[in-house]
Amino acid sequence: MAERPADPSGAAGGYPGAPLEESSVADLPADERLPRQSRLARPLDALVRGVGPVLLALVAGGILLLALGRNPVIFYANIYQGGITQEAWQDSAMRMAPLLLIAGGLIVVFRANIWNLGYQGQFLLAGAMIAGFGPRMETRLPYWLTLTLLFMIAGVVGASWTVIPALLKAYYQVNEIITTLMMSFIGISVANILIKGPFQDFSSNVPQTSVLPVSGMLPNIPHTRIHVGILVALGTILIVHYVLTRTSFGLRLQVLGASPRAAVHAGVGVKRLIITAFLISGALVGMAAAAEVLGIEGYVRADWNPAFGDAVIPFVFLARLNALAVIPFVGFYSILAIGGEYATQQAQLPTDFLLVIVGLILLFMTVTEYVGRKRALGSSYLTPGLAHALRRRTENA
Repeated sequence: MAERPADPSGAAGGYPGAPLEESSVADLPADERLPRQSRLARPLDALVRGVGPVLLALVAGGILLLALGRNPVIFYANIYQGGITQEAWQDSAMRMAPLLLIAGGLIVVFRANIWNLGYQGQFLLAGAMIAGFGPRMETRLPYWLTLTLLFMIAGVVGASWTVIPALLKAYYQVNEIITTLMMSFIGISVANILIKGPFQDFSSNVPQTSVLPVSGMLPNIPHTRIHVGILVALGTILIVHYVLTRTSFGLRLQVLGASPRAAVHAGVGVKRLIITAFLISGALVGMAAAAEVLGIEGYVRADWNPAFGDAVIPFVFLARLNALAVIPFVGFYSILAIGGEYATQQAQLPTDFLLVIVGLILLFMTVTEYVGRKRALGSSYLTPGLAHALRRRTENA
């Protein structure tokens, strides 16, 4: 198997969701292959491509605030005040727990050249299950056993909701973007049925599960209000990074993501690897729901959807599918989300304005990608296999 230039981010190449026969880097035209970079250029390129879109989005958001008659300096100062100062940083740290677990799950499948876009259904269904079973188990089982079992239940529920897309992808090459989105729609509906049905607390005026008592929720880190779910999330991210960079499983994922055809020739069990990547991703998304429900919410209402996965995806790509690099990006978004609630209230704006900033980040990622390709500045969010397969799909559409 011919050697290919290593991606500076350590991320796998290939287009997540592309058919196996379309992702071989060896088929790329010579002018589409990435140039080798110096040791100095690589971190500089990663910094520009990672931080640049965020800074540009903040500047564009400031211009939009001026157009709306708001002072952007005061708005961003309020984000800092509401997300960091006094004890607000603890709320931001707690918000990181589910986001990091979802990011870890997405990084695993993206490394394997797969899209798992069913995270909302996996998250909400797992949340409904543990919110429904939690109060019942809390009165019958020891405290730590209850929490452990609830995390396991959440992981199993999230993983099980990826089985159908995984099998269809592995054995029939069915586009997993479509199947995971369909399963997500079904999962959201099933979660609402459970909350309005067998798990409903009829003593409440609105459809919701019974409230888990404070004594049954995740304990706090000593001398803080931060629940231990953040430690679980950070530990999981470290494990994901180690597995992806230091084990044969991580190497097989990277080979599969870079070139499925090469993976087959190398004797990698592609079908089993696809299914395993899906299961791990879904399990981590389910655990994210456990961290949120057991750490903060304590119950789940019908039609509740924090849409954490939608917010995480841009930062997963800004981190270049690097599990460690995603931590500061998730931290940034957590401060933006927590402090943004206070800032939007002070500016008399809807909280949806924060989604505009996330959308601007995606927009400037695209602009940076375009400029980078035109000027050959170095590595890209889109690795050669991904870009080539995407172009083929566009031409064949």
